[in-house]
Amino acid sequence: MLTPQGLKGKQFRITGTSYPRLGPPPRRRRRVLAVIGSVLALALIALGGVQLVDIFTGKAKHGATQACASAHPSAGATGKPMAAPANAASGSAPASPGASASASPSALGSPLPAVTAVPSPQAVTVNVLNSTDKAGLAAHTADELKKRGFIVGKVGNAPATLQKKVPGSAEVVGGQSGAAAAALLGAQVAGAATLDDGRTDGSVDFVIGDGFTALLDPNAAAAALADATKPSPTPSQVPGSC
Repeated sequence: MLTPQGLKGKQFRITGTSYPRLGPPPRRRRRVLAVIGSVLALALIALGGVQLVDIFTGKAKHGATQACASAHPSAGATGKPMAAPANAASGSAPASPGASASASPSALGSPLPAVTAVPSPQAVTVNVLNSTDKAGLAAHTADELKKRGFIVGKVGNAPATLQKKVPGSAEVVGGQSGAAAAALLGAQVAGAATLDDGRTDGSVDFVIGDGFTALLDPNAAAAALADATKPSPTPSQVPGSC
């Protein structure tokens, strides 16, 4: 480096690697970040305000109601489920009062409703009918039911319209008055269906099917009955759910 005349070079020599800046560093990046942060803050504040307005005006509740209505298309304008035509699914005619197990299986009606209490076997009258080609099956089953305390009525073959028409283990047929008795009897055999034929008395028919082998042992029958009469838990309504 050149040293001005009259000055001693060693005394005024510049050393080091740092050089003084002529002005402050640029602050453009800070300004951009500040603008972006302000925009995001304003957007969050606006979103929170809209949600508060919806809560206080009830728009959120109305939207949830519309969502529930769309999830259940069978509901009418009042929000209540629309009743389906009777026997629309099965295509069968409604069972008339007093009908017996001689009707065809498709005309026996809908399943009997679930019950939570049943009578004692001594209060149940059961007709044991055999719809299979196994001879003596109705008499043997009737004897087993007698040992368990049931009152046995008619014992014999099922009507011709039911012969070989019960593919399962058994069908317990009765009316609304015999729903509890049907539940008790149906628990005595695995896979039994309880059906309503519209009769008005409390009697029930035990129609033996092709899949029948034997009655459940008393302990297994008691466990099946406890499970069948167990009250169904009522699901709790979660806020915002349908």
